[in-house]
Amino acid sequence: MSNADELLRIEGIRKTFPGVVALDSVDFDLRRGEVHVLLGENGAGKSTLIKMLSGAYRPDAGRILAGGEEVRIHGAQDSERLGIATIYQEFNLVPDLTVAENIFLGRQPRRLGVIDRKRMEAEAAVLLERVGVNVSPRARVRELGIARLQMVEIAKALSLDARVLIMDEPTAVLTSEEVDKLFAIVRRLREDGVGIVFITHHLEEIAALGDRVTVIRDGRSVGQVPASTPQDELVRLMVGRSIEQQYPRERAEPGAPLLAVEGLTRDGVFHDVSFEVRAGEVVGVAGLVGAGRTEVVRAVFGADPYDRGTVRVAGAPLPRHDVNAAMAAGIGLVPEDRKGQGLVLDQSVEENLGLVTMRAATRGGLVDLKGQREAAARIAAQLGVRMAGLGQQVRTLSGGNQQKVVIGKWLLADTKVLILDEPTRGIDVGAKVEIYQLVNELTAAGAAVLMISSDLPEVLGMSDRVLVMAQGRVAGELPAEQATQDAVMALAVSAPATPRTTPTTTEVEAGRGR
Repeated sequence: MSNADELLRIEGIRKTFPGVVALDSVDFDLRRGEVHVLLGENGAGKSTLIKMLSGAYRPDAGRILAGGEEVRIHGAQDSERLGIATIYQEFNLVPDLTVAENIFLGRQPRRLGVIDRKRMEAEAAVLLERVGVNVSPRARVRELGIARLQMVEIAKALSLDARVLIMDEPTAVLTSEEVDKLFAIVRRLREDGVGIVFITHHLEEIAALGDRVTVIRDGRSVGQVPASTPQDELVRLMVGRSIEQQYPRERAEPGAPLLAVEGLTRDGVFHDVSFEVRAGEVVGVAGLVGAGRTEVVRAVFGADPYDRGTVRVAGAPLPRHDVNAAMAAGIGLVPEDRKGQGLVLDQSVEENLGLVTMRAATRGGLVDLKGQREAAARIAAQLGVRMAGLGQQVRTLSGGNQQKVVIGKWLLADTKVLILDEPTRGIDVGAKVEIYQLVNELTAAGAAVLMISSDLPEVLGMSDRVLVMAQGRVAGELPAEQATQDAVMALAVSAPATPRTTPTTTEVEAGRGR
């Protein structure tokens, strides 16, 4: 490799926060026209590293070189000037502005001191065509689905003439078809000489797209290997041990039904949905985007209304559209959007763990803070939440540890029926196994688990029975020994007798109607 091919080099980077060493002696380099995968568990230090490249953090030691020369990145403008663009999991777009306005935000072309909208929209159209997305530069960002938002972010990066593009979990909320389109764009950018830092937890994506892989574990770079490296070896590098069994389900004879749903219907959304989940059992719910899975479990939990049907917990009927009644009956919901719906991001770990039990811990208008703190400490230790302390703001935790906090608050409430909606999305392989072990502990203690997942191997590996939904109806039920990928997909694409109202394109792209 010639020096001219090297776009970026990081040598011996160290970064500490109070009580935490986030990065220690990390090395990394990026070449022109390559996809370099940055791999590691949640909390390994990947986010800290890319935030230093984007100017959000400054290193305590080590150095960063761009084009062979040492540079200092003190802010976003320094990063832009060096041709580094970062696309985060949470898009940095303004919903009420147009696509063109977002692409050139703060850098709008002007003519005679006034924004030249015609030129701005024409240049935006060229960039949008380059990334292969069919969207008007005049469209409002709030009208776009997730896949198109992703492409707008890439077009924005290209408008900066980015030579280095950092993509943080870009496929986390995309369908398989949208992932294919994204990969085609990434390959095109690679051919144009752009260097791409690609962060993903989907190990199968690495061989399909990557050239090299740098693995970070506990804040240190522990290896650089070809993208063709077997997944078992990548896992070993990531977690420091081999994971012999990816889905460690411990099945036992189930008990009596804890959750019974019969004839649940919400006109135009789902129809005549019936199923039960027994004590000690995991029932998986599979289906394509738009099948109605999330809508059904939100209705069961009381978060959304329904028109007809019944929900019973341990034989007792639940009033409809009443979250408090569902919680009092022992139902807990871990939503697919953990940050938007499962956590209060600006509060501490302790406060988030106590959200469900605070009412029960209140006497005479006063909260038993000591009891809440002791319970939070116990559950955080049981779940192995990696944190500086119970007072740490929950938004600063890694994705896997945030998910443990969301689950932990329901464990404190002694939940009988736990609904898990996409429980391992955006979580690394090591944290996934920890959550699976937690599911085993719950069912061994007699709880019932209803698990929705778009990760079909996860559904098959962890479920005792699999319900398959198609177009708002239960298309079929499969016991574990009969549940294969082919059998599930055959049911998922089946057309029910009375089709539901088809979700809009925007709903499907936004990942709604799951």
